[in-house]
Amino acid sequence: MDNTSVKGELWREAVSWIKTIIFALIFAWLFTNFIIINAIVPTGSMMNTIRVNDRIIAFRLSYLFSEPERYDIIVFRPYDGGDLNVKRIIGMPGDELKIVDWRVYVNGVAVREDFVQSARGQSVPPAPFGNFPAPNHPGLGDYVTVPQDGGAPFITVPEGQFFVLGDYRDNSNDSRGGIGPRGGSLRTFVSQEQIRGKAIFRYFPGFKNLTR
Repeated sequence: MDNTSVKGELWREAVSWIKTIIFALIFAWLFTNFIIINAIVPTGSMMNTIRVNDRIIAFRLSYLFSEPERYDIIVFRPYDGGDLNVKRIIGMPGDELKIVDWRVYVNGVAVREDFVQSARGQSVPPAPFGNFPAPNHPGLGDYVTVPQDGGAPFITVPEGQFFVLGDYRDNSNDSRGGIGPRGGSLRTFVSQEQIRGKAIFRYFPGFKNLTR
């Protein structure tokens, strides 16, 4: 084989590798931007289910043909366009939520809370609902009402919206309002349009199914 043939073969091999690398990069970009979310969780608001610096995978297409369900862990973009958040759906559209003696009730029934974590080793009372409008969130207005019987305040989740809570109720910036070390909060519901995916599993450190 002469030098020209050798050079031609090497060039074809190089072009083949370049094409493969370009295809792999395009596929990876499409996969991570349209199929999955590969995220590092920076806070402990979902402990012990998800810990600080856990790496999780969320599936962007989970709700393409189905609706979000109660207890789903979702990745969503806050209404103010901030960083992605990870929280658990507790209230569905049309639900009435009430907090009594540290327990969350949905339509009069205490919800499952085996995933709730507290620094004191027990469920802690979620922050009282405040009678406030959701800022910069057109159409919601005040979402807290007080029953005629004078009982604990409850909220009614509007259609197309979800009420989300962190599993670490001591310190979670979620739909309750007034929570967090910096005094900030979502102070609002989460619409389906804000949801970017459903958390499926943790892959580091170790594997953990997040759909149960």
